[in-house]
Amino acid sequence: MHLLRPGEELGDLLAPYAEVDRRRPDRAWVMANMVGTLSGSASVGGKVGVLSEGPDARLFVDMRSLADVVLVGAETVRREGYGPVRLREELVEARRAQGRPDAPGVAVVSRSLELDWDRPVFAGAPEDRRTIVLTCESADPARLARAREVADVVVAGEQSVDPALAVAALTERGHRVVLCEGGPRWLGELVAHDCLDELCLTLAPVLGGDLLPVSIAPPDSPLRRFALRHAIAADDTLFLRYERPTDA
Repeated sequence: MHLLRPGEELGDLLAPYAEVDRRRPDRAWVMANMVGTLSGSASVGGKVGVLSEGPDARLFVDMRSLADVVLVGAETVRREGYGPVRLREELVEARRAQGRPDAPGVAVVSRSLELDWDRPVFAGAPEDRRTIVLTCESADPARLARAREVADVVVAGEQSVDPALAVAALTERGHRVVLCEGGPRWLGELVAHDCLDELCLTLAPVLGGDLLPVSIAPPDSPLRRFALRHAIAADDTLFLRYERPTDA
């Protein structure tokens, strides 16, 4: 056991996350970045943005610089108003120096394809970073055709989107680090299929919120154990980083 005490000051909250080796030989590394209240709620009034303030709001955006693609569920896209990823110029320059695109693209998971295709996340995506839509064979053909007009469509599953097939498809496209930003049901699916390698969890110093946990596991899903890799305090907010042990 260890009693956590104030340590050295961090000049850049992103730095400890940027130092992590996320290479996997078999598939893309999948990390998730989530925020919740002290009572475990992942949203307030249906939105998570209320919980992300100060250092967390900046880290949420900066964390995207570590990824090749940002993965998000359809409901989160609807509620949070997603658009193409934009990074601080400093992070853009760092990615260019590494021979990477200026920013990661976005991948949206949707079984029904009930999406507004005029939203910026689709209509505003650069041609070299078209948004990817991960769907399944049971999707409505008309919606599937419309999706293909504005996005790169990947069919990953029959009746629903299979997390393992989705991650495999993103890996085949050259994405080595996938950053999942929710929602809770999609995160639960990734965990249930043992596709999650890393969880970055911010604990906001408030109690209350919606009856919506950070992760919702499918029925009869096994427990997955994670190991704490670091804990950072910024004012009253706690930043926790967990990894799935290699021997799990």
